[in-house]
Amino acid sequence: MQAEEDTLGNTICRLQLEIKNADGLHMRPAMQFVDVANRFDAEITVSNAENAVDGKSIMQMSMLAATCGTKLNVKAQGTDAKEALEALRELVEVELFGEPPPK
Repeated sequence: MQAEEDTLGNTICRLQLEIKNADGLHMRPAMQFVDVANRFDAEITVSNAENAVDGKSIMQMSMLAATCGTKLNVKAQGTDAKEALEALRELVEVELFGEPPPK
């Protein structure tokens, strides 16, 4: 995880996450991602090679169409940015959204 501060003293953290569950970022995992992101005050932006979206919006997250193996760049900005990214990393790469890994 990369961390820095902006000119206003807000923390900005960046992290790359890989979608590792077999079915990718379909609606249920996207909603889990949004639910976790919304627990934090930080602004969260998620991007792939084509789109950058609001990580707190289910409609925007669904536009990423991230399949298993997709790498997403996640940026969080705010006082709890580091904690937000740690929670999202846990959900995506450790818990695999509660779904099975690919066989």
